[in-house]
Amino acid sequence: MTGVVHPGRILRNNTCQVGDQIILTKPLGVGMVTVAYRLGEASTESYVQAVGHMQTLNKYAMEAARPFRLHACTDVTGFGFLGHLNEMVTPEYSIRVTADRVPFLPEARRLAEAFLVTAGGLKNRKFAGGKVEFRNIDTATEEIFFDPQTSGGLLMSVHPRDAEAVLAALDGAAIVGEVVARGAWDVIVE
Repeated sequence: MTGVVHPGRILRNNTCQVGDQIILTKPLGVGMVTVAYRLGEASTESYVQAVGHMQTLNKYAMEAARPFRLHACTDVTGFGFLGHLNEMVTPEYSIRVTADRVPFLPEARRLAEAFLVTAGGLKNRKFAGGKVEFRNIDTATEEIFFDPQTSGGLLMSVHPRDAEAVLAALDGAAIVGEVVARGAWDVIVE
């Protein structure tokens, strides 16, 4: 991409602050649903849901959240949810995820439980798996979190006092985690 941006409007992916809430704007599972659909293993309804999310531009979520105190932001694409969360981490802080708050496409769990995962998801696990601590998380959830996304949602690091207002401004978004003091792991999933 080539363009001109005012230096005061640049929003980096690794400028979170301890206490920030992490918001995800779209559900996960797009990669495994689209691949499974091509193989005849996912329903048409699930595929239509995935395509609908891929067609929704992140521009609208960013416009709705821009008036609030966003400290960092990135999109969830090929590196999956955990790969992109890892990009947001620095030596000063870690990110703790509450797994049952993370939205994903309804059929994604069944596909992950049947181990209908993507090669990209396996590569993401190999790359980021050693930087993530899973605490009592089942393998299917892990697979969904490593699943690469096409036109996935945004991960926003939002000032804690603005998180609920940002959530109210975004349809289908969820607070999925928090920026915490640096621990032994980049990302902790509980």
